[in-house]
Amino acid sequence: MQILQIISSARGAESYSTQLSQGIIDKLLAAQPGSSVVVRDVAKAPFPHLEEAHLQAYFTPAEGRSPEQQEAVRHSDEAIAQVMAADVLVIGVPFYNFSIASSLKSWLDHLTRANITFRYTPTGPEGLIKGKKVYLALASGGIYSEGPMQPYDFATPYLRWMLAFLGLTDVTVARAEGVKLPEFQPTALQKGIDSVAV
Repeated sequence: MQILQIISSARGAESYSTQLSQGIIDKLLAAQPGSSVVVRDVAKAPFPHLEEAHLQAYFTPAEGRSPEQQEAVRHSDEAIAQVMAADVLVIGVPFYNFSIASSLKSWLDHLTRANITFRYTPTGPEGLIKGKKVYLALASGGIYSEGPMQPYDFATPYLRWMLAFLGLTDVTVARAEGVKLPEFQPTALQKGIDSVAV
């Protein structure tokens, strides 16, 4: 089994989302010895935000692309190849301003390509990335899975919808939440890890 780990936190080793991701991966490796892990840190090596050059390159047939367009499409091709090669995706999701990190959004933008990762059909869009398991390792300073702040979690519904659009419908959400609240912080990470069955 090949596991693709996406790191999007800017906090390095201190990141709860990265630690939660690693806890999930440790469980996967224990269950499937011999599996391999590919790490893509989009915080340290971010994908560029989409610009006109990228969009022009995406909609130009490969054989007709200029050298500049070939370079513009390179990041997207790499992101897609890594996802297609993986059996499992473990995506670290730090909760920034009620949503996801811009680095994670850029990765998703490069992953979303018409006729490659999704296509339009007479009955609506169809995702073309299928047969993979996704774990979202979400870390937040407050409690957003329930209670009065639940409506303000814009990260989880967006990611579920976007991944499903691409064909990734088998999604498990693990949460290390309340990491800035003294009554929850000591147990938040382990609680998130323990919530995942692989």
